Amino acid sequence: MTLAPHVRTLARGQGRSRSLTQDEAQDAMAQMLAGGADPEAIGAILMLLRMKGETAEEIAGFTAAAQMAAPVASGVDLDWSSYAAGRTRGAPWFLHSARLVADAGYRVLIHGWNGPDMKIRDGLGAVGITMAETGAEAARLLDRDGIAYLKLETAHPALFHLLNLRPVFGLRSCVNTVCRMLNPARAGASVQGVFHPSYRELQADAAALLGWQQMTVIKGGGGEFERHPGKEIAAFGLRDGLSWEAAFPALSEEVRRLKPSEDAGFGPFEEQIILGTAALALETLAGAESTGRAGELWQDCRFRPEFTV
Repeated sequence: MTLAPHVRTLARGQGRSRSLTQDEAQDAMAQMLAGGADPEAIGAILMLLRMKGETAEEIAGFTAAAQMAAPVASGVDLDWSSYAAGRTRGAPWFLHSARLVADAGYRVLIHGWNGPDMKIRDGLGAVGITMAETGAEAARLLDRDGIAYLKLETAHPALFHLLNLRPVFGLRSCVNTVCRMLNPARAGASVQGVFHPSYRELQADAAALLGWQQMTVIKGGGGEFERHPGKEIAAFGLRDGLSWEAAFPALSEEVRRLKPSEDAGFGPFEEQIILGTAALALETLAGAESTGRAGELWQDCRFRPEFTV
């Protein structure tokens, strides 16, 4: 097997090149993950896709191959991806949101890698979330806590290697999107954040091709699934397998960046980040009638805010 046919498909030249089909993309990613593929060909494919822009079929094919090689932690209700680099965000308040969803009785698996930014992983303990090295360990933690954080670099080292080529290229690649779409536990619902708005519809369309049922993608704080309470939020995704989009009104009259210039501590604005994000995750899982549970759960939450920016 060789990647050469896929490189040729993408690079034949003006008027002759074309995008990969979903099956071709799945084959290309399977080869890249299996090892043995020429690094020059891997770089060529990833950068050709970067230049032309990925299609939903390509992302779906790449994701299907990556998921086949991913660890499985069974019985997960909500897949929560976390792959932002953190340069434009403050404290990871969304971790409290994920904890609230788990407190509502749903099994939540966060998976991620955030580069040199340690705020998210350092903040896990404050909300009672434990990191797992493998899918099997994540399954045990889910049984114990109802929530776990799965480290990409140990759980899926082949995919992490492709993601970590960014310093080599000097650019992100579509692997960033594939990681967000990974859903390693095949959960029935998924929430994802993006930094660039155009990826919201791309990821939703790819999920539809993969047969997913419930999904919400937003332009979130620093690229995470984290709702800005001072802005109207445009959401895209799937409901019962069908294309869906909605607009959610602002929750606060206070308008400011999620990353303050100095440590502002915890106040009403931060509380609305937590509650608004949790409500949107619960809506993804169980519909609009479930969103009011976030406030009820927050009153009884035993994990109080301890983050600093």
